[in-house]
Amino acid sequence: MTRILLAVNDSPAGLAAARTALRFARASRGTVLAVHVLAADPSSPRAGGPAGAAAVEHDRAAATSAERAADALLDYITELAKESDVPIEARRLAGRPAQVILEQAARWGPDVIVLGRSGVRHVGQPFVGSQVLHVIEFSDVPVLVVPAA
Repeated sequence: MTRILLAVNDSPAGLAAARTALRFARASRGTVLAVHVLAADPSSPRAGGPAGAAAVEHDRAAATSAERAADALLDYITELAKESDVPIEARRLAGRPAQVILEQAARWGPDVIVLGRSGVRHVGQPFVGSQVLHVIEFSDVPVLVVPAA
């Protein structure tokens, strides 16, 4: 495992996945591509008069806040990688998380995809969220799902 695609978010499981990916990369003298995907919100209001314009401005402010948070997360993981002497590239992307992760995997050619177990489990439901399940189902490379520490 010398090429590790880390799909990360700021959840406890996402941070555990980051630590796991960095540990594997250090042991194998590998490199990490860390991606954080800002999910596109299909329910976002469209501009259409004063109320619509205000809603769009609110969406823009929320997006800017989410972008800053994503950048801070990626900066934190980059620092962890530097402390571990692991080469890393970090990318903030937007779109449907599972689709974007799979597209990055197809382009970059990792040996493994590492991501955190997400979603809240209820009786009769899978142990992972729908985006993680989608990555597992459609990935051409092994997927390591890491629970929260």
